[in-house]
Amino acid sequence: MTSEPEITSHVSERREEVFRTEGLTKVYVMGEVTIHALRGVNMALYAGELTVLLGASGCGKSTLLNILGGLDVATGGTVRYRGRDLTRAGERELTRYRRYEVGFVFQLYNMIPSLTARENVAIVTEIAREPMTPEEALALVGLDDRMDHFPSQLSGGQQQRVAIARAIAKRPAVLLCDEPTGALDSKTSVGVLQAIENINRELGTTTGLITHNEVIGEMADRVIRMSDGKVAEEHRNPSRRPPAELSW
Repeated sequence: MTSEPEITSHVSERREEVFRTEGLTKVYVMGEVTIHALRGVNMALYAGELTVLLGASGCGKSTLLNILGGLDVATGGTVRYRGRDLTRAGERELTRYRRYEVGFVFQLYNMIPSLTARENVAIVTEIAREPMTPEEALALVGLDDRMDHFPSQLSGGQQQRVAIARAIAKRPAVLLCDEPTGALDSKTSVGVLQAIENINRELGTTTGLITHNEVIGEMADRVIRMSDGKVAEEHRNPSRRPPAELSW
C-alpha cells in the first residue's frame, strides 16, 4: 500500500522563541462562582512554527490564546513576547501590539455584509504600517476570482478565507486562530486549513491554531494538548501532513 505524502517540518532546526509563558493563571469571578480557566501554564511558541493547541471545550485553550494575543490579561504568572513582558504592558502598549504584531482568525467570520471581500480586507490595510494590498492577501488564500463578491455571495469556507486574508494583510508576526474550522464541514475545512498552512509557509508567520479536532494536529510542527487549564502533553511531529491528506 502506498503511504500518504507528508511534509517534513520546516522549523526543525529553528528555535527562536516568540512566546514564553511561566506559571500563567486566569481566574474569572462571576458573582459567587469562581472559574479557574488557566492553572499555571508553562509553554513556548517558536518562530515560523505552526502549533496546534488541542483540547476539549472549556480546557482553557481559548483563554490562553486571548492572553497571548493581548485580548485578555492574566491573573498571575508571566507571558513574554520576544522578551517583552506583556503582563506588565499598559492598554496603550497592548493596543499597538494587537494592531501591528498579531493577526486573529475566529470561528465567526465577522464580515461586513455591505462590503466586498476586497473592501473587507482593505479595512485593515488602511490602518497598517506596511501592509500588503488586499489583492495580494486574497491571492494568498486562493480567492483571486472572488475579490469583488459580497459575503452573501461567498460560501462559509470562502468567507473564512477572507477573514484569514484580512488577518494577514498587515503582515503580522503572529497569526492566532481560534477554532477556524469549527463551523465548517470537513471538505470545506480543508480549504481553510490549506490557506493557513500556505500563510505559514510563504510568510513564515508564527501560527497558533486551537481546535478540539485531533486530526488537525497532524498538520502541525508541534502539538500542545491542554486539559483542565494546564498543559497535559506536548509533542513535535516528525513531519507535517498536508490538510488534503488528513483522515477526517
